Amino acid sequence: METQSQLKPSLWPFCFSVKGHVKMLRLVLTVTSMILFIIAQAPEPYIVITGFEATVIFFFIILYILRLDQMMKWLFWPLLDIINSVVTTLFMIIISVLALMPETTTLIILGGVVGLVAALCCIADGVLIYRKLLFNPSGP
Repeated sequence: METQSQLKPSLWPFCFSVKGHVKMLRLVLTVTSMILFIIAQAPEPYIVITGFEATVIFFFIILYILRLDQMMKWLFWPLLDIINSVVTTLFMIIISVLALMPETTTLIILGGVVGLVAALCCIADGVLIYRKLLFNPSGP
């Protein structure tokens, strides 16, 4: 019984960290934006880009939950995560600004606003990862 209590905290440290909460919030906001674009029948690039970004964020969450980043030492995961945050921020800002153009429906505008909030979460996620690298450059 004691071994289970010792294993449980070590299996899920990502879920209870600030980085984990920001990344999960980012996923929820991106999926919400995608769902609003789907319901509003927005142009296909809006749906495809938000869907792709949600998939990539989901895989990063799985990577960190299962601790695969510590098993695969040959790849520098924090750098990939920062690059992903920057690219996602750029894509989400572009898509959100295009969605907020005047000739759109209310749901597309809501999807654009949620996309802008997701872009802010991407910036926060990138800053958190960068600060972790800055203070602990050797790794976790």
